[in-house]
Amino acid sequence: MEIAFKNQTLLIGAQVMCGVGIASGVAVGGLLAEEIAGSTAAAGFAQTAVVLGAGILSVPLAQLAAKRGRRWSLTVGFSVGAAGAVLIMLAVASVQFWLLLLGMMLFGSGTATNLQSRYAATELVDVKNQARAMSIVLWATTVGSVAGPNLTDPGSRLGTALGIEPLSGPYIFSIIAFALAALFTLTLRMGAPSAGREGKPRTTGSMAALGQASHQANALFAVIAIVTAQTMMVAVMVMTPVSMVHDGMTLEFVGVIISVHIMGMYAVSPLFGWLADKLGARSVVFIGVAIFVAAFILGAIDSIAAHSEMIRLTISLFLVGLGWSACVIGGSTLLNQSVTSDIRIPLQGAVDSLMNVGAAALAALAGPVLAFGGFLAINVMAACLLVPVGYFGLRALGR
Repeated sequence: MEIAFKNQTLLIGAQVMCGVGIASGVAVGGLLAEEIAGSTAAAGFAQTAVVLGAGILSVPLAQLAAKRGRRWSLTVGFSVGAAGAVLIMLAVASVQFWLLLLGMMLFGSGTATNLQSRYAATELVDVKNQARAMSIVLWATTVGSVAGPNLTDPGSRLGTALGIEPLSGPYIFSIIAFALAALFTLTLRMGAPSAGREGKPRTTGSMAALGQASHQANALFAVIAIVTAQTMMVAVMVMTPVSMVHDGMTLEFVGVIISVHIMGMYAVSPLFGWLADKLGARSVVFIGVAIFVAAFILGAIDSIAAHSEMIRLTISLFLVGLGWSACVIGGSTLLNQSVTSDIRIPLQGAVDSLMNVGAAALAALAGPVLAFGGFLAINVMAACLLVPVGYFGLRALGR
């Protein structure tokens, strides 16, 4: 119990630092891409590279966790994120766009490690409290995510004082934050990875684990819920600011709505963790689906109204964050409970990879969809993704 408490405290500290590292860097990533490439269209490639990097790196980090344990996987993951921030600064100094994108992909390791930390929180914790342990570690991201963007201006001033490009200054904070997160996780006290069936070492790959999980109703439902929640959330979140600006709203309003959205994602996650432990993880996923439905209906109403209203959009984006939180916490807990230990960690890596790659793909598709049918089409597209979640959820109930 004492070791579990210490581990959770260290993971919370790492998550706070990781939140700072991600948010302080991502806040200016698009601006740097635009400046180096000399094209506004290039700005979107920065965030896409971060998301793709997170998806690609999720699998090897999970394999490392299966072979060497969570301590090494998380430490390496945060360290790679710090290395990515260093490459970004070098790319800005040398005005190399390709190097910037490579740095952004490695920077995405911070996101991948942030997500895998939620699973680390469940180790050495009693099964009855695993969802709460996971949700509290996720909640810690709120602190860093709120603090990170506020370091943009101090970071720019620091960059000016050091004689470098001002917009690359915030990445100094990212490097420091990721390094501290790596130090926190390096001191975790976790045992070696458990062997698979019959005491044999784990050899199952992430894709093979995903194939095995597809034959188990609850595990398949969990995978689809997690991946769908991430893709829907990213698509709506990315396109909301664009739609707001098109409707004549100011960037100040955009900042408020995104902040409220992030609060919805993380601030009340302990509530969903508690509900998952009390009512069952599957029930919390269904709660998340219901919240998503309410969010998309409200977003659609706002898009067809004569004038878009700040209060409607704010509530809609807050509900999108809440739906994501419920589906990810409930789904991740259900995933842990539905599969055997020999495929659990590789499967977690596969799911995290799918959720990031899927989010990148849908975010790319969301631009043309917004141009074709406006914000109404974005909400309809996201709502359609709930259909397979509902289908496989009902299928799991029947098993």
